[in-house]
Amino acid sequence: MARTDHYNDPNAPKATNIVVAVTAFVQDEQGRLLMIRRTDNDLYSIPGGAQDVGETIGHTVVREVKEETGIDVEPTDVIGIYSDPAHVIAYTDGEVRQEFSICFRARLIGGKLRTSNESSEVHWVAQEDLATLRIHPSIRLRIEHGFSVLPTPYFSK
Repeated sequence: MARTDHYNDPNAPKATNIVVAVTAFVQDEQGRLLMIRRTDNDLYSIPGGAQDVGETIGHTVVREVKEETGIDVEPTDVIGIYSDPAHVIAYTDGEVRQEFSICFRARLIGGKLRTSNESSEVHWVAQEDLATLRIHPSIRLRIEHGFSVLPTPYFSK
């Protein structure tokens, strides 16, 4: 299912729901960031996705990173909570979500890089190379906050 992210777009469709989602900021031993190229919008992103009924939010982080990248992680703290109503995500099935995502810092504990049906590319990317990638502004904000190591979690005001 394809998706279109609308950000500060006066012509964007109205959100019909909010779904709890996570993203994960994961670095390797060299400080490179785990990045995927999404199959639903062809943009680069940190891994993440929606929480399933019956799982904890921490398990959602572990599951989504493993599904999309092949990497095993352990969530360690919260970078921020992103819920900007100016960011809506329209899916081809007609669903339109308001952004609601909790970004976690997660520690690499194992696994091997691989793609999935949600990721056409999976890479460890050096911070200085991120500027060359097509990344949605909402994900760039999470990345900026992850590298900044904020004293308290960010939240949309």
